[in-house]
Amino acid sequence: MILALVSLAMIGKVVTFLIVLSVLVVLHELGHFIVARRAGVHVDEFAVGMGPMIYGHRDAKTGTLWSIRALPIGGYCAMRGEDGKSSEAEQQREFRSTVDTPQAATDNFQAKTPWQRLAIVVAGPIANFILAYVIVLVSALTFGVQSLSTQPVVGQIVQSSPADLAGLRPGDRIVRIGSVAITSGAQLVTMIHGSLNKPLDVIFERNGSLTERKITPQACPPSQPAGTGCIGFAPVPQYVRVGMADAFSAANAQYAMIAQNTVGSITMLITHFTKYAPQVSGVVGMGQAAATIQDFGWGPYLGLAATISFALGLFNLLPLPALDGGRGVFIIAELLRGKPVDPEKEAYVHIAGFALLMGLMVVIAAHDIARIASGQGVF
Repeated sequence: MILALVSLAMIGKVVTFLIVLSVLVVLHELGHFIVARRAGVHVDEFAVGMGPMIYGHRDAKTGTLWSIRALPIGGYCAMRGEDGKSSEAEQQREFRSTVDTPQAATDNFQAKTPWQRLAIVVAGPIANFILAYVIVLVSALTFGVQSLSTQPVVGQIVQSSPADLAGLRPGDRIVRIGSVAITSGAQLVTMIHGSLNKPLDVIFERNGSLTERKITPQACPPSQPAGTGCIGFAPVPQYVRVGMADAFSAANAQYAMIAQNTVGSITMLITHFTKYAPQVSGVVGMGQAAATIQDFGWGPYLGLAATISFALGLFNLLPLPALDGGRGVFIIAELLRGKPVDPEKEAYVHIAGFALLMGLMVVIAAHDIARIASGQGVF
């Protein structure tokens, strides 16, 4: 019975993560859609999900097919003039060779000026940047902002620490130490700090079940006062409700931190690829992180969603094939040259970019699978 409940809980977490990820991707595509329609480009289909279509409705006025597809992962915006198979420069060259005047098919994506096409391409990532801010603002207004107080819930765990070796995992709630009931993070930290080298009977709750472990606090890092005991985890912060002005201030600060950390991470990945690529998590790793953070409450979970949204937008701006940045590079080259990129040069760019993208995907997937196979969490 307990195993069944755990399985149902995990399925619920997976479904929640897939829904959140799909919303982020669909709103990314909605950014493309809105700017494309403003530029007069005909959108053949706007799909929610991937795979076989289970529902479709064609707008009689615009001719756009709005569809829901079987796999609830992502979606797409299919514009007239975009085949999804060849590159931006190749499609532009083909359009120019088959149409006497580019103005002959005004609702075709390829008929638009380079500036219009560039605006449509970058609209998706910009939508993700805007969405990230909206998420942190809604979270601050609805669930509150992070305070200095903490909950008696295990957050990030230091690898090979007493907590890690005892089997504590992110999301575990400490309910008692010996015969003392734990009601706050401050109380928990005080007891641990005052028990250097003294074995503690720690009782924690996980998925509705109680488990007891004997854990002996060791000396804390030098940043803590001498004689203080630590077992190697950070308690989950407490969230408090605030007024609108404070919520906006907190949202601005959190958004700036997300932007700074994401830009820094991708910069380090690009400049030191072999060192940092194994530390990057793909969809599997993000799902595992989301399942853990969901136990902390909706405030931290929405923070993760905002981070993923910002990272999705920034990653899509990288000049790699199949990404918006890869499409944008060829459009910018066309702006500078006054004509599409030469086929031979374009092929070299695609081969190099595709090899880099595939290499990154293989490294990330292998990293995620290895962590799960070894029983490690995401921290």
